[in-house]
Amino acid sequence: MAGTNRGAFHHIDLCVSDIEASIRVYGPVLEYMGYRRVSGGSGAEWDLPAEGRGASLGLIPCDPALKDHGYRRYAPGVQHIAWRAESREDVDRLHALLVEQGIKVLDPPAHYPQYSGDYYALFFEDPDGIKLEYAHTPGWL
Repeated sequence: MAGTNRGAFHHIDLCVSDIEASIRVYGPVLEYMGYRRVSGGSGAEWDLPAEGRGASLGLIPCDPALKDHGYRRYAPGVQHIAWRAESREDVDRLHALLVEQGIKVLDPPAHYPQYSGDYYALFFEDPDGIKLEYAHTPGWL
C-alpha cells in the first residue's frame, strides 16, 4: 500500500520509573524533532505527524511493585533507541539543547565510520538509563 511505510515502527511505549523526570528529557528532545505532545494523564505521548508514515512515543508509569527492578542496557530488552537527523548541524543543535536542559550526554556528536561511511551521531540517556541516539546517516537506511 503506497505511502504507509509498511514495516516501519508505528509507536513505542516505554515504562518509566519517574514520569515527570522522563517528561523533562523526552519532551524537549521529541519536540525539537517535530513531535507534538498529544496526551497527558498518568503518562505522556508525543506524535510525529506524517500521513501514513508518522510515529508515536509514549511514556507509561511503571508498576510501583517493579520500580526498583531497574533498566539494564545489556539485559534482554531494548538496548537503545535511535532517531534520524537531517544533518550534522541538526545533531549539533540537539546536543546544545541537551546541554542547556541538563540532559545527560553519554557521547557528544562525533563521526563513527565503523558504523557506516558518514555516520554522525550523539548518544544520551533518559532518567532510567535508557540509551538514546540522534544520528545523521546519509547513504544508510
